[in-house]
Formats: sequence, structure tokens, C-alpha cells
Amino acid sequence: MTVSSYLKKHTESLVKDVGIEPACALTGKSKATLGRYYSDNPEHADRFMPIDAVIALEEAASYPHVTSALAELQGITLSHDDRRPNEARSGGVNSDVIALSQRFAMLMTEYQQSIEDGVITVNEAKRLLKETTLLQQVLIDMKLHLEEESG
Repeated sequence: MTVSSYLKKHTESLVKDVGIEPACALTGKSKATLGRYYSDNPEHADRFMPIDAVIALEEAASYPHVTSALAELQGITLSHDDRRPNEARSGGVNSDVIALSQRFAMLMTEYQQSIEDGVITVNEAKRLLKETTLLQQVLIDMKLHLEEESG
């Protein structure tokens, strides 16, 4: 898969996450224009969504699809925390260990369900990615608590 097709695939995921009509309203672009940004037709190979449109859509989306794809292409790891708690979680490392084991169990459950038929579909991969990201967040919380406790 080329860089171009990879970015177009994630642009399509972003538009579909938000919904085509809301995406048009948020970006001021038509359905046809948005479609060209993720079209794999050779005539649209050099057309990509402007960054201001990406930002507007990612604010409304459940996940930063294009930003994540750009980071992956550069070998950068992002941490997406969609929990946005109003106050800091208490409990420290002990609570983190419990949360870690629970989140890992959720990931393994998703993985088991995904490989039952021997094929991981796009939707199954997205669920696995979400669980992996949530597991990563628990590890980040644990790291912060350990740093706090070690002075």
C-alpha cells in the first residue's frame, strides 16, 4: 500500500466517522469534493484534504484518523485519551494494575473473537486498535503514578 492510498483510506474513515452530511457542514465542502479527497481514481491521486478541514473533522470524530495515519507513517506514536476526566483518578499504582489486567483481558477477548474465522476484518481491526489504545492509556497512567511515587 502506498503512502497516498494509506492517507486516502484514513481520510475516508474520518469522513465516515463524522458522517458525510455533518462533514460537509463542518468543512464547507461538497460531498463530491470530500469524495475526491479519498478517491483512489488516478485523476484524484494528488488531491488531499486540507489540514484545516482535517482538524475540523477530527474535533467531531471519535478518533483522529488522519493525524494518527500521519504519525504512523513517520514512526511516531500518539496517545489519544478520549476519557477526558473532570478530576484526577485516585488509587495510584494498585488501581492501575487492576485496570491494566482488566483492559488486557478486554483486548484478548476482542482478539479471540476477531480470529475465530481466521480473518481479521477492518471493523475487527478497528475494535482491536481501540482496545490497544485504551490499554496504552492505562500504561501511561501507571507510568505517571510510578514517577509520582518515586519522587
